[in-house]
Formats: sequence, structure tokens, C-alpha cells
Amino acid sequence: MHCLARDAGISQAKHTKAWLAEHPRRHVRWTPPHASWPNQVELFFSAPTCRGVQHGDFTSRDDLIEKLEAYVIGHDESAKPYRWTYEGIPLNAV
Repeated sequence: MHCLARDAGISQAKHTKAWLAEHPRRHVRWTPPHASWPNQVELFFSAPTCRGVQHGDFTSRDDLIEKLEAYVIGHDESAKPYRWTYEGIPLNAV
């Protein structure tokens, strides 16, 4: 299992190091504090969680996968391009 984690400080905690040593099949990738792409990944995956996957009733692992794939397909079909509105004008100091 691969896990992305943001807080590099927790990577130095003794209990974290001990747990990872006991579970060698778990691989944690620590992202730098300035990385913004994990925020986008989190936003994408938070939507199905908020829409019922979190407390969903799944008959099997395959059922969960099927419902997640249906969500992704539906998201792709209804996605709209982002319209950038910033014109490059500096903000005035308050």
C-alpha cells in the first residue's frame, strides 16, 4: 500500500517509525510542505466521500470499485474548464 502524507514532522515520530517498521508492505511518501498538488487530489477524492461513499452500503470490494469508477466517469462527463478571471492587476495594500 502506498500512502501520501503531508506532515513531514509526523514522519520523525517514534511511533510512526515503529509502525512502518512493523508493516514493511506500507510505503509512505512524504510531500514537501509547499506542495499544492496534494490539495487538488484531496479535493477530488473528498467529493465522493461527501456524496455517500463514506457511509455507503457496498456488497463487496468490487461493488465499491464499480461505484467509484461510476463517480469518476460521471465527474469526467460533467467537468467544465476552469475559467481564470485574474487579470494580473496587483492588489492594493489595505
